[in-house]
Amino acid sequence: MYAIETDALCLRYKNKAALHNLSLALPRGGIHAIVGANGAGKSSLFRILLGFATPTGGSARVLGCDSGALTPAMRGRIGFVNEEHTLPGWMRIGELAAMQARQYPQWNAERYAQVLRNFNVAPSQKIVQLSRGERAGVNLALALAQSPDLLILDEPTLGLDVVAKRAFLEALLFISLEEDATIVYCSHQMEEIERVADNLVILERGALRHMSAPGDFCERVHLWVAEFPFRLPDLSNLPGLLELRVIDGLAHLMVFGQGEEFGNRLRLLGARSVQQAPVGLDRAINGFLARGHVANAPLPSAA
Repeated sequence: MYAIETDALCLRYKNKAALHNLSLALPRGGIHAIVGANGAGKSSLFRILLGFATPTGGSARVLGCDSGALTPAMRGRIGFVNEEHTLPGWMRIGELAAMQARQYPQWNAERYAQVLRNFNVAPSQKIVQLSRGERAGVNLALALAQSPDLLILDEPTLGLDVVAKRAFLEALLFISLEEDATIVYCSHQMEEIERVADNLVILERGALRHMSAPGDFCERVHLWVAEFPFRLPDLSNLPGLLELRVIDGLAHLMVFGQGEEFGNRLRLLGARSVQQAPVGLDRAINGFLARGHVANAPLPSAA
C-alpha cells in the first residue's frame, strides 16, 4: 500500500535530534512534496530511506523493504537526484548512459532519449562541459530510464535558470502522468510545489506536522484583518493563531483550521470591522512554520 513507511523514526547526531519519532506513510503513486525549514530533517530522512544512514530508533520501510537491508535489486527500483547533480565529469554523456544501461535490467532507452531531448545536449559532450541545468536534465533522464518504482528528488532545481527549471518540471510531470512511479520531491520553491505536487508533507524539527493535498492545506489557512477602534486586546491565545502583525493600526491574523467563528471571536473582543482573505501556499507554509513567534501559539494537528 505504501511506498514509504516510517514508525517512530529517530536519528541523532551527537546531541542533536535530526528526526524525532517521525511516523509517516506515503501511498504509492503521485508526487509527494516534502517541505520544511532548514534543519527540519528532510535530508536526514532521505539518507535513511536510501540506506546511507542507520536510524537510532524506530524503523523505515521503502517499497515494503527495511531501508537498512536494501538488496541491489531493490536499489535498482529506487531513483535519486540530488541538488548537486553529481556526475563523473570526465565521461561523455553517451558513455555514461551506456554504463547505466548495463547496470539496470529495466533500462528504458526510449524514455531516456525522450527526457534528454528537453535539455538540448549531445551524447558526445562531456559532463564537465555541461551547465548546471544540463547536468540536472541528464541526471533526471538517467534516473527515469531506470524505470524506478520510487524516485527521490532532493532540491533538484536549486540554482537552475528559468528555462532549465521549466524543462525539468515538464519532464517530471510527463513521466508522473504516464507512469505509476511514486515521486518524493523536496523543494523550497513553493511555485513548483503548487504546480507538481499531489500531496504536501510538512516536517518541523524532525517530526510530521501536517499532510494533505496542497489545495486542502491552503483552504485551512486564512488571513483575517480586524480594526479595533480602541485599545488592541490580547490576541495571542486565540485558537489556531499562526501569525499576528499590526500594520497601520490594523491587526493581521493568520490562522489555521478556523472558520467563520473566528471572525465572531474578533467581534466579541471589540473589532469594529473584520475581513477575511485567502492565503497562497508560500505564505501559508511560512506562517505555519513561524507560529513559534506568536506567544503561546497552539500547535496545529499533523492530520
